Amino acid sequence: MVDVVLADDHRLFRASLAHVLGDVEGLRVVAEVDCGEDAVDWVRAHPDVVVLMDLAMPGIGGLEATRRITRINGSSPVVIVSAHADEPFPTQALDAGASGYVSKNVAASEVATAVRKVVLGGRYMSSDVAQNLALRSFERFEASPFEVLSSREMQITLMVINCQKVQEISQGLHLSPKTVNSYRYRIFEKLNVRSDVELALLAVRHGMIDPDRARVSAQPKRAGKQGTGMDTGVQPRAAASR
Repeated sequence: MVDVVLADDHRLFRASLAHVLGDVEGLRVVAEVDCGEDAVDWVRAHPDVVVLMDLAMPGIGGLEATRRITRINGSSPVVIVSAHADEPFPTQALDAGASGYVSKNVAASEVATAVRKVVLGGRYMSSDVAQNLALRSFERFEASPFEVLSSREMQITLMVINCQKVQEISQGLHLSPKTVNSYRYRIFEKLNVRSDVELALLAVRHGMIDPDRARVSAQPKRAGKQGTGMDTGVQPRAAASR
């Protein structure tokens, strides 16, 4: 029997996937969590599970959670189940240690296939994701500006556009607020934006975040102490070194 942990902050999606996987012979959903931290804690306490992980979640998010899980326990493979089938997400997820990547557009049977494949030590990528990656070698296309970001920069970008404050990001990633702000300014420079609001709007244009969430991100916030809130109009300072 393969034990599966579902990590996704959308309760309805989790419930639907759990229901479907519950009917698959040889698979058993043993836990449902809604943030990366809880996924990491579950694997630490219950090794030898397969984690089906969303990328955009509260807290540290799916990329950082995947990175930590693979460091904690190499016998607990992670399969990313995401709405994002295009780059840079698949490559960065695999770089973080994921054993598989499937989009949320696939049938539940394909998710089950991915679980079985990674349990045997293999890797799995859903057909739509694999096709998108293959077409990149043959077709001209407008690349996403987010492809210039490193894995850590992408992680912080996802946390910022999901309305997390600098202090929250700092605590979640075990970085100082100064380091988080340095990453933010470097992200601003790479993407040619000047604020968290512009970053969120750019994410909407490239399908990384839904418009409703972006409207929440764009709401004015009261000025607070440096490093504790989202910056809505600060010019980037000198970029941090890698």
